[in-house]
Amino acid sequence: MRVVTTFCSVFQWAIVLPLEITVASFTIYFWTSDVHVAVWITMFLLVIIFVNVFGVLGYGEEEFWSSALKLSAIVIFMIIGLVLVCGGGPSNGIYDKYWGARLWYDPGAFQNGFKGFCSVFVTAAFAFSGTELVGLAAAESRTPLKSLPSAVKQVFWRITLFYILALLFVGLLVSSEDERLLGANPYIDAQASPFVLAAQDAGLIGFDSFMNVVILVSVISIGNSGVYGGSRTLTALAEQGYAPKIFSYVDRAGRPLISTITIIAFGGLAYLGVAKSGVEIFDWLQALSGLAALFTWGSICLAHVRFRNAWRHQGRSLDDIPFKAIGGVYGSYIGVGLIVLVLIAQFYVAIWPPGGGVNDAEGFFKAYLALPVVMFFWACGYFWKREGWLKLDQIDLDSGRREIDWEAHRKEQEKRRNASLPMRIIYFMF
Repeated sequence: MRVVTTFCSVFQWAIVLPLEITVASFTIYFWTSDVHVAVWITMFLLVIIFVNVFGVLGYGEEEFWSSALKLSAIVIFMIIGLVLVCGGGPSNGIYDKYWGARLWYDPGAFQNGFKGFCSVFVTAAFAFSGTELVGLAAAESRTPLKSLPSAVKQVFWRITLFYILALLFVGLLVSSEDERLLGANPYIDAQASPFVLAAQDAGLIGFDSFMNVVILVSVISIGNSGVYGGSRTLTALAEQGYAPKIFSYVDRAGRPLISTITIIAFGGLAYLGVAKSGVEIFDWLQALSGLAALFTWGSICLAHVRFRNAWRHQGRSLDDIPFKAIGGVYGSYIGVGLIVLVLIAQFYVAIWPPGGGVNDAEGFFKAYLALPVVMFFWACGYFWKREGWLKLDQIDLDSGRREIDWEAHRKEQEKRRNASLPMRIIYFMF
């Protein structure tokens, strides 16, 4: 099952890089369309190459500073968003009177009903993809026993507080029918993010450009994460024998050099955005990446279920696992179930789209192209190794495990159990 996970992850990250570079080039349209888009694509590719020259150190530093910028910007946006919704915007904007939830009634929060709700799953999955990188980063962490539990909990709170709340304010402030949104109207050059449009409509001079800079940094950061995640998973496949051995090469600095170069090479697909149908190409790449993320998450959940079943089957104790997810194995069962429901819903709207009627072949594959691609890679892995579904007693639970200082771990657990109530709450949450 972990092979399916890594195949899905490599495919997802390989597509993420050109997709994010394409998005980054689109963000420049907010300021100018005089410079050819190929210039920006080249510049962004060079930036990603430069960061990856420094390996995990470069990735870590870039992620730290870009995350600090994104976090600060989102907090500022949510405070401003609350003020704007309540009607506290400047007089030169449209939010100088109580705004409220009027856009949830006209044009409506759920466009096209249930079909419309199902049709955005791929876009939503694309937006949330990358949260699984915490597991990859743990493999290169010097203290995974200490840093991994904290990182996992922080990912949950970041998604809940910053993703969900920020999108709530976006939905309240910007109409889904706004023709300035990316892809809404091919005849408008200044296409932008709803975060930028909210700042622009509020009359906050300069804040719209600031938010566009933050979005530009964010998409470059995600593209860089794609290189990091894709190269590591491709190297893992090679080490397991599911990819050519050349991809397992790691230089003296700890960089999976061949894998990194290969993933960066996929960034060349961004030059397809030079064509007049750049937004159309963006839609295809987004469909590939978003659905691949769903397969990745589903296979991760299923791999966890299989791991825990094999752990029990082979007579191991849960006390021998230093970190256990809050929801346990039941959370992974729920995760698999939700992913299956989402895939069924996406298949439904791929055949019968929100606009009515039956979709043509182009429309279907734009919504569901990742399925045959993922199945193709799975088949390649199967025929490469001639190894299918493993029985529980065949699953290797020891290869790659790190030695753990159990005495120090038990002391830390005892300290947390005996802490005061406020500290126990903090330990539970963070």
